[in-house]
Amino acid sequence: MSQTTEAAILVELASPLELMQLTLPPLKPGQVMVDVAYSGVCQSQLNEVRGRKGPDRFLPHTLGHEGSGTIVEVGEGVTKVAVGDKVVLSWLKGSGADVPGTVYQGPAGPVNSGAISTFMRRTVTCENRVTPLPANVPLREAALLGCAIPTGAGIVMNTLKLQAGQSVAVFGLGGVGLSALLAANALGANPVIAVDVVPEKLERAKTLGATHVIDAHTQDPVTELRALTQGKGVDYAIEAAGHPKAMEDAFESVRMGGGLCVIAGNAPHGVTVKLNPFSLIAGRRIQGSWGGDSKPDQDIPRYAEMYGEGRLPLSALITAEYALSQINQAFDDLEAGRVARALVKL
Repeated sequence: MSQTTEAAILVELASPLELMQLTLPPLKPGQVMVDVAYSGVCQSQLNEVRGRKGPDRFLPHTLGHEGSGTIVEVGEGVTKVAVGDKVVLSWLKGSGADVPGTVYQGPAGPVNSGAISTFMRRTVTCENRVTPLPANVPLREAALLGCAIPTGAGIVMNTLKLQAGQSVAVFGLGGVGLSALLAANALGANPVIAVDVVPEKLERAKTLGATHVIDAHTQDPVTELRALTQGKGVDYAIEAAGHPKAMEDAFESVRMGGGLCVIAGNAPHGVTVKLNPFSLIAGRRIQGSWGGDSKPDQDIPRYAEMYGEGRLPLSALITAEYALSQINQAFDDLEAGRVARALVKL
């Protein structure tokens, strides 16, 4: 007897997701089936739903690339996890088999999927997109270990290799930005400066360790940041807003002679930024980040250890939970800046 799952499907760009029942295919070698407990809702997926990533040749398709759940079936050759294991689901590749995306059967025909999808109650993914969950992390908080923490905290710990006493500015205080802020605070950065246009997000940043906050809606971030650093600029800036002005300001806010700006925000397709060439000559540096250079098999246990020590208070990042039937409201709230990291509870 075939198994089915309820899923939120992108049928048409810039249209609400549609809930439908999908038939789960038999597992291929290297694949696993997971009962999804929680899924994160992020800016990257918002841009995809709203049609801001450009043409989409895979419609209709599933979505979601960060979550947590329990293994209910394993395919031939899978040794990394077993039935009953709690796992983190992530778009980041770990060890194990890498199997091409799944095709489900929906009421009107095939529904495509990438290697991972988490906006569904039961999902088929592959061995290298799951990581055994350390016992000290609840499934709710574990969903953040799939993308927000590996990207934000990963930038601080892996890309920057931040040292105590170095200065950091974080532009954009969603899940990734706040994850970076938490990690910077945990490693002893000073000052830790938070920049956003939403007053509520700035207030939240204060409670999570920001030493200073800047409202980019009413203040010029570059001017304010230089004033806070005796005119020098910060050692590091992390851009997680996905906005070209934030990217430009983040770059100009780092110090000459070695300051580094890391871009993590997802900007819409076709957006460009302008940089002052003299800033490059003067030694300001800029680079992008691919998931915070995190390697799930080795980094997720490290983030879990920091959580257990109270140094990464993951619960503080979760500001709203939604049922799968409320998925479109979750995206509306994310776009309006009403949430930091929202979760869909499956």
